[in-house]
Formats: sequence, structure tokens, C-alpha cells
Amino acid sequence: MSKKNEKKTIFVAMSGGVDSSVAAALMKKQGYNVTGVFMRPWQPISQGRTLDELNDSTLDYCLWRQDREDALRVAAKLDIPLLTWDFSKEYRKYVADYMIRGYQRGITPNPDVMCNKFIKFGVFLDKALELGADYIATGHYVRKVNNKLFKARDLNKDQSYFLYTLTQKQLKYCLFPIGNWNKNEVRQMAKKSGLSNWAKPDSQGVCFVGSLKVSEFLKKWIEPLKGSVLRKSDEKILGEHDGAWLYTIGQRHGLNLSAGKPYYVVDKDFKNNVLYVEERLEIKNQELGIMDFNWINQKEKLPLDCKVKTRYRQKDLNCAIVKNDFDKALVKIKENNTPVAPGQSAVFYKGNELLGGGIIL
Repeated sequence: MSKKNEKKTIFVAMSGGVDSSVAAALMKKQGYNVTGVFMRPWQPISQGRTLDELNDSTLDYCLWRQDREDALRVAAKLDIPLLTWDFSKEYRKYVADYMIRGYQRGITPNPDVMCNKFIKFGVFLDKALELGADYIATGHYVRKVNNKLFKARDLNKDQSYFLYTLTQKQLKYCLFPIGNWNKNEVRQMAKKSGLSNWAKPDSQGVCFVGSLKVSEFLKKWIEPLKGSVLRKSDEKILGEHDGAWLYTIGQRHGLNLSAGKPYYVVDKDFKNNVLYVEERLEIKNQELGIMDFNWINQKEKLPLDCKVKTRYRQKDLNCAIVKNDFDKALVKIKENNTPVAPGQSAVFYKGNELLGGGIIL
């Protein structure tokens, strides 16, 4: 245990999962005065609606009560306090409404980015500092070195893609304890520490959507509207869809076409509710407009040769950022890429360092 940290107070975001639990355990082991915080998210049922009123008895909304119980068990084992902060209003405003409005406009929003920006490193960080915290910690797989962010050692679990909105003002208060460990090592540490959730499955999808598909959740908020699925090359009708807003550019599964071969969504005519597909389409010399651009460390000199991801788990692509005016940027991709989804994030790297990112126009 490090004595230099004994007087340092750290608030750890504890979701009930193994990653944030081990983050809290590591901070305790390093000598910090640790307080765990469980953040209650928004769910449809918490807004006065019953499951029957949503007319779907299978709606498995985020089981936050079970997650909180898991976090309480871990806190008890670690002998640290666990606070519960109700951020349901903030979740609704900055994450859920953002997501629903995005799909209503025909774009593909990224709620995970907004959750990090406005909840974990927004209201959670602000409240922790108000209550005397020196730092906050989360269970994100990412590494921080000298206030710069780098991909996690476990590249398969790396979450830097979702953290490009962080600023230097925020980063100086943030610690990421598990960024130098791989997932198996994290589970083994949890098991060795006697944490009851060491084998708990990773959460999947958006918190307030639960185990439902995003499309099924959205149908509760946006009325389905039948339309045609056309092959873009010859405009041949291949099938029917339930609303162009339900689909994202690049999507392959869930099209339910009877063509006998896989197709990808390559374009949408949102005004006329038409979905365009192709068997495969790669774009050369692709140019992207980016808005809400944020540099993690400092504004780089342009043009800048670097790497970009236009979707999570995509390989890094060679690109050049050629223009950056205020919070907008123009990017040229130097490798073949699939069509991109407006509303998703373009995130930039130099080696393993996260440079920043923004939202695709």
C-alpha cells in the first residue's frame, strides 16, 4: 500500500460489473481513501410508465437494481462506502433523448460517447469534486500517461474510441486503473480478491435499452413506417423495411431480404423512406466532414497524417486531417473504407495515442 496516497480521496464509478469493481480494489490497494458511487440511469419505467403501458411484457429494461446490489456486495468486501446518485434525469436528457432524436432525424447517434461526456466525466466528475474528491476512477480500458490518453494494453477491450471528448481540464482528475491489464487478468484479480461478481458477464448494448435490440426499443418511441429496400446499382426492389431510421449505414444483419445473399446498407433516402443496399461497396479517397471536434491534448499542426476509426472495432485507417475550423474538420481517408454512418464518431490516433475526434456529418 502506498502511503503517498493515504490522504488522497478518490470516487470510483461502480456499475456492479467486474471492471469497475477491480478498479476500486486497485485504488484501495494503492492506499487511496476510496468511495464507490453507483449511478442510477434512466429507464422508461422510471418515468411513470408501466411495462403494460409500454405494451411489451418482454421489455427487459436495464436491471439497475441488481447491478446496484452487485456493487454493494463488492463495496462491503472492500470495506468502502457506496453512494447511490440518481442521474436518471441527466441520462434521459443527454443520452436517451439524444439517441431517440438522432434516429428520428435519420442519423446513427452514439449514446456511449454521450454517456461518457455528460454523465461519467460530466455530472459525476463535477459532483465528486464538489464533495472533496481529489480524483475519480472508472473501469474503462484505456491508459493515461502525462495527461495523454493511449489505447489499453488489451486491444480487444480498448475503449478509447468512446473517450475522445475528454479535455485536459477533466483528465487531470481522472484515473483508469485497469488500462494496463487484460480482461482475463482483471477477472482473476477479482476472483483472488473474493469479489462475488468476478465471473459476471460483460454488459451488452445501451444501458437503458437492456437486453432488447435497439430497433425494438426505438419502435416504442418512433412509429414504424413501411418502405422499400432497393439495390442501389439498379434500384431493383429487394424487400421492405419498417422505417429507414431503424437502420445504420454499413449494417448487414436484420435486413430480412429474400435475395439469398448478404447485403449491406449503403445509403438512405430518409425523406422518402427508402433504404439502399449493395452486396459490397468500398469507397476510395473518402472525405469526411466532422463536427464537434475535440483535441485531447493540444491542437495539432495541419495537415496531419494519422489514423482514424469511423466505427468501434474497425481497424485503424490511414488518413489526413486537412482542415480544422473551430470545432469542424475535413478528413481524407487514404484507404478503401465502407460507407460511414452520419452521427457516428470519427476518432483519430497517432500510434496508440488518442488524438481526439468528432461526429461524422
